[in-house]
Formats: sequence, structure tokens, C-alpha cells
Amino acid sequence: MILGFAKRWSVTSYVVAAILTLPLVAIVIQTAAPDESIFPHLLNTVLPTYVLNTLLLMLSVCFWATAIAIPAAWLVARCDFPGRRVFQWALLLPLAMPAYVVAYVYTDLLDYAGPIQRGLRHLFNWQSPQDYFFPDIRTLAGASVILALVLFPYIYLLARTAFLEQSSSLQHAARVMGCGPWRSFWRLSLPMARPALAVGAALVAMETVADFATVSYFSVPTLTTAVYDTWLEYGSLSAAAKLSAIMLFVVFGIIGIERFARRRQKLFQKHTELNDGDRYTLSKTQGYLALGYCFGLLLLAFLLPFMILMGYGWQYFEVSWNGNFLNYAVNSLYIAVLVSIITVCIAVLLMFVRRCSPRKADKLPSRFASTGYALPGTVLAIGVLVPLTYLDFVINDIYAYFDALGPGLILSGSIFVLLFGFSVRFVAIAIGSVETSYKRMSPTLDMAAMTMGLKPKILLWRVHLPLLRKGIFAGLLLVFIESMKELPAALLLRPVGFENLATYVYQFVSDEQLEHGALAAIVIVLVGLIPLIYLNRSLEHRS
Repeated sequence: MILGFAKRWSVTSYVVAAILTLPLVAIVIQTAAPDESIFPHLLNTVLPTYVLNTLLLMLSVCFWATAIAIPAAWLVARCDFPGRRVFQWALLLPLAMPAYVVAYVYTDLLDYAGPIQRGLRHLFNWQSPQDYFFPDIRTLAGASVILALVLFPYIYLLARTAFLEQSSSLQHAARVMGCGPWRSFWRLSLPMARPALAVGAALVAMETVADFATVSYFSVPTLTTAVYDTWLEYGSLSAAAKLSAIMLFVVFGIIGIERFARRRQKLFQKHTELNDGDRYTLSKTQGYLALGYCFGLLLLAFLLPFMILMGYGWQYFEVSWNGNFLNYAVNSLYIAVLVSIITVCIAVLLMFVRRCSPRKADKLPSRFASTGYALPGTVLAIGVLVPLTYLDFVINDIYAYFDALGPGLILSGSIFVLLFGFSVRFVAIAIGSVETSYKRMSPTLDMAAMTMGLKPKILLWRVHLPLLRKGIFAGLLLVFIESMKELPAALLLRPVGFENLATYVYQFVSDEQLEHGALAAIVIVLVGLIPLIYLNRSLEHRS
């Protein structure tokens, strides 16, 4: 805290936060705009189905993801079995796989023309679909299973951390009282991990609500696909904004329910380091069952889709390696680099003001700026298009007033709209990284620097930035990866003729030709592995 901190820093931080919250405000305002045709028609016909499918999908994905993540997390954290050290980081790998790629791979395997059904027909001499029953993957249930396979690591990671942080003295007490591994799990470990499980389930629910590509590929109508179709097919920004407002209600409802559910939960425990001897030693049979469960989960969620993808890439390399792939890879890199630099600069500014300002109100801009991460990609895109389109019309009207030719859609029709949209969505990640580094920095440094006569600008440049370099690097890396993978916002915001790797791969998935875009999909997966390795190393360093 610096007494006499100049107000121009505070004003700048509020202006930046106001710009970043513009999409959210725009959706609220646009929702009130009159729409007498599209939205009432949707409300009377398909909107109840959209809402029902979204809720059913969200609940079923949370159920399946929780059901498969908790046993894996407990086995890795509290039991000793062959391969435990490998599975503790390998079970995070499914996060790197785009869900729509996994959906395509399993559809290719399990469809009527796929190798599994062909093999069954050949083995049992079945001649037609009427001769046997095989579950259809292109359904809401199929989408639930695919999304659960990709999203379960959110719950696994938080549950594993919660199990590891539980005091070993409690486990010793449970053993003294005669509790075996299963009784200890049901009566001690699981109830104490409930807050972490609730947060993980909330993250999975929000990712499910925001998913567009998987449900679109399976032709499951949800609110996300409704926003996309309303904007691109009907051209109704007002109806799309109203649908976006419903999605916002669902997302903020999830956050509210999660916080309400654990409002009275307070857990105090003395943390003691967990040694290898504190883990339950499973019998030989139990150990191999645990190994089989974790390996099967990893195989279904990552290894099998990735191996098939590598096979596509090898077989269709000459088709995939073309000028379009290189151009779209450059586009992805260009956007990702710019967005990561912009967001980190914003994060450093907001967190510097928050740390140094003596005014309590100056803590708010960083919080307001972080709200964009809660917006699903399609909702964010609508919120970005509304103000930028309005500004484009204002600029062109000014040109017309002076009898000059206007510049056209220089904001909403250029890559500026992508840079702005991605920055709004991912600045929260950069703020979190910089904030973590700031928490490790002693406030006495600021006092010593001010005593030596340093101005705030010099303090930031010569003292804070060198000490924040790890947080800045982490923020740059995480935002870069997220920008490379982001699909829903890129689909809606991309200028005419502009493609990146994510939209390029999705185009082939939609056309049932992922083989031709396999190389681009592999690049996205490999780039997605980088933050997982970084995250795992950070967790190992903390432990």
C-alpha cells in the first residue's frame, strides 16, 4: 500500500475494467430490445427442448464425471499400487483432447459402419440392424459420456488434492479404531473432500453448458447451439442475446448453488506431510484391479483417441500438410501471442493498482475484469458483437456526416474482434497467475522502495516486474494455450475468410472428414499438453 497513490492509476484501472465488462453489459441491455418474431417463435416451439436438454446434459455429465473421477483420485492419493506415480499426472491428459475430436473418433468406431459393429455382425452372422441392439452414440446420452471422459480431470485434480491434504493423523486414528480402506473412504475421506468435489462439479457443469462443438456434432439441440443458429441462420442479435441471458442465468445459478451448498462448511485441520507409509497397501489382486481401472480410464479418455488421431495423421499426412494448414497455424499463433501479451499487460496493471492503492474501491476493477471467464464462448461472442457493431455504425455515420467514405466494419469485421473477445474471456487466467506471484511478494519491499524515493512507475518497472516474471510467464503460457484451443467464440467472431486451427479442425469434423485435418488436431492436442505438464510440475513442487 502506498499513501498518496496517484488517482490516475485508479481511473485507468476502472476504464480498463469497464471495457472488459462491456460484453456482459451489452447482453443485459440487448435483452431488453424488442423482438416480436424470432424469440417468441422459439419460446412457443423449441426453447423448452433446448433448456431441458441443457439441464439433462449438465446433470448427466456431472454424474458420470464424478462417478469415474472420485475412485481414481482416491486410489492415486491414498493407496499404493503399481503405476501410481505415472497415473497421478497421466489422468490429467484427457484435458488436452478437444471433446469434438473424441466424439468423432468414438462415432467412427461405434457407428453402424464402424469396425466394432461390423465385427459383431460378422461374428454372429447378423444381417441388419433389426437383428441386434446396439446403443446409438449420436444421442444426448452419448454426448454425456464423451463430455464426461474429457472433463472428469477437473474433479479428479481437485479431489486428489483434497485427499492428499487430509491430515495423516486422522487416517492413523481411523486405523486405530479399526476402519479399513473402504470404511475410511466412505466415513472420513469422502465427506472431508465434499467442498473440492462441489467446486469440481461446478467447473464441469459450466464447461458442459459452454460446449458447442460436441453437441452440434451429435445433433443434440441445447442453448449453445440455439445461440449459434439464431445469430447465423436467423440473423437476430436480439433473440441471440435473450438466449445468452438464459445461459448466463444457468451459469451464475450453478455458481450460486455451489457456494450456497457449502456456505456453512468450515474445515480446520493441521496439515501433516503424507508419507508413502501412510498409504494403504493393497493386496496383489486389489493392486492389479486399481491398475486396470486407472489404465482403462486413461485408455478410453486419451490413449485410444490420440492413437487413432496419430494413425489418421500418418496415413493422411500428404493431404493434411498443405498451404491451408500452415496459414491457419500462423493465424492461430498470431492471435494467441497477441492475446497473451494483451491480457498479461492488463493483469499486471490491475494487480499493481490493487496492491499499491490505499483505496478499498480499487480492489474492484480486477474482480470486474475477471467476470468474462464465466461467460460461455457463444454468449461472449454475442456480447462482443453488440457494442463493436454499434461503434462501427457510429464511426461510419461520422464519416457520412462529413460526406466521406466510411471505413466499413473496422472493429467487428476484422481480427480486432477476435483479439477483444479472447482478451475478455482469458484475462482472468492472467490475473490469477500474476495475483499468485504478488501474494508471495512481501509488502515491505514497497515500503523500502518508497523510502528510497522511487515513484510508482519506477517501482513497477524495477522491483515488481522482475519478481513477477514466473507469474507473468505462467500467464502468457496459459492464455496462449487457451487461445489456441478456443472454438465457439472463434466460430462466431472470425472475420470473413479468416480461419485458425480450431475452426479448421471443426470444419473437417462437421464434414465427417477428420482424417484430412488430423495433423492440425494433433498440433492442438500437443500444445494443450504443455500447461498440463506445467501444472503437474507446480503441484509436485508444492507437495
